[in-house]
Amino acid sequence: MNTIHVTNGDCAAQSLTEALQRAERDERVIALRDDLAVGPLRDIDESVLARATFWRQVLNSAIDFEDELEEQQALFNRLARGDGQIVVWHGQSAADQLTLRRVAFHLRNAPQRLNEAKLTHDDLAIATDDSDPQRVGRTDRATAVGMFSPKQLLAKLPTAAPISVLRISRLALEWQEAKYANAETRRLRDNMLISGTWIDVDEALLDLAGPEWKPAARIAGAAMAQRFDFMLSDSIAFWRCRELVTAGRLKIRGTPSEIGQAELRR
Repeated sequence: MNTIHVTNGDCAAQSLTEALQRAERDERVIALRDDLAVGPLRDIDESVLARATFWRQVLNSAIDFEDELEEQQALFNRLARGDGQIVVWHGQSAADQLTLRRVAFHLRNAPQRLNEAKLTHDDLAIATDDSDPQRVGRTDRATAVGMFSPKQLLAKLPTAAPISVLRISRLALEWQEAKYANAETRRLRDNMLISGTWIDVDEALLDLAGPEWKPAARIAGAAMAQRFDFMLSDSIAFWRCRELVTAGRLKIRGTPSEIGQAELRR
């Protein structure tokens, strides 16, 4: 019976694909490409419009987000209709945990097919000769699959295990609750998902900016290292900087459309 591995992000999928190749396992890897910790969720499983609008605003791009998100939705539908085993790889981060819950929701009527491979901060200590120095742990101990090298993932392949029917039901319910809350952000705290806003992120960016001109990239990078109970991406950090400029709370030397090359101050 075929096995499909599901993970969050292209970087994670690339590392996992290499790990499977090293194990001489001809198994498919699916990359889901939506940071579920941020933006509206309420109608995500029925319509891509709100989600596409959000990412178009964040990335300030003319990319056809509707098409990309519809492709992702089609992936979930194919997973649900299939008959193979599904292994969801996840770390201890809000985006990875929400990915797990979304897959559980779509596979809730076929619980015998659903498995998981868990990654923790301690797993980053697995010594390998291809470990990237950049794959160091965060101070908040948050992890995402993309932080692990292929050899570290190879070492975790034998740990993949079935998820109980009871837990799948609970994960599916938590996904529905997250959609219904429809918060601006979702945080992982003590292994529980809670709703949040942009306030703490914005305040951190303002504090990091200070009264003197600083490169926006430095401000965003420093914010990304802070603890928000979700892993702040560069695209979200730059978007919040643009929003603060628009609101008159940050001053800019440069243009908002190229904020990565701009300088900011309060």
